[in-house]
Amino acid sequence: MRLATWNVNSIRSRIDRVESWLTRNEVDVLALQESKAKDSQFPYERLRDAGYDVAHHGLNQWNGVAILSRVGLTDVEVGFPGVPAWGEPPQIEARAIGATVGAGEDAVRLWSLYVPNGRHLNDPHMDYKIAWLSALKNEASRWAADPLPVALCGDWNIAPRDEDVWSMEFYADKSHVSPRERAAYGAFLTEAGLVDVVRPHAPGPGVYTYWDYQQLRFAKRQGMRIDFILGSAPFAARVHGAAIDREERKGKGASDHAPVVVELSGAGR
Repeated sequence: MRLATWNVNSIRSRIDRVESWLTRNEVDVLALQESKAKDSQFPYERLRDAGYDVAHHGLNQWNGVAILSRVGLTDVEVGFPGVPAWGEPPQIEARAIGATVGAGEDAVRLWSLYVPNGRHLNDPHMDYKIAWLSALKNEASRWAADPLPVALCGDWNIAPRDEDVWSMEFYADKSHVSPRERAAYGAFLTEAGLVDVVRPHAPGPGVYTYWDYQQLRFAKRQGMRIDFILGSAPFAARVHGAAIDREERKGKGASDHAPVVVELSGAGR
């Protein structure tokens, strides 16, 4: 199974690129973030015509997550227990969707996640981000204990290591690299028992998944590594390859994120 995660930064603006990329790369399952579409605006039919079952959760022009699968898609779950709300009036945002992909002993429980951006170190949205991650970690600890392989895929909006940003000096007073955020991310590895299954196959420094549109960051190789696939032990045991498709960040109409891909062997192989 070839499984990927990708923040597409508006599915309606980039559906042509998504369809082309899926075809060229023979991707079986895609966890998609930042669709920026209501369910009524999502291009279900085009993706179904391409051979994918689709589950999407979107409430407005912001956020939005989806899972596409051509190997089966069952037991769809929107959100997770304890997830905090945001806004006035408070609302649970469209930031998490889970489903089982594949079948039989090759099945995987997959979550597509769009972690809140903390905005600024002292912004109330940072408190929301940390609370959101804490609630997710509590559930992830339970999921990781299940024999069914589980993967948490998406845009985490955290660069957990200094090598994951082009300049720690530049980010010293900004979000994404603060000790508070890094501790929240690290808890998924140390407390929930998950593993970053991509980094061993695509080590840094200088290996990024996101480049800001402004200041020609991509051309200057000034990026961040903030998109991850964290897997339980049974999932990690099946990963035999992984890569970040930096080429897809190039060209007109590209998302500011690159797809992250893992190759899975069948169970027992």
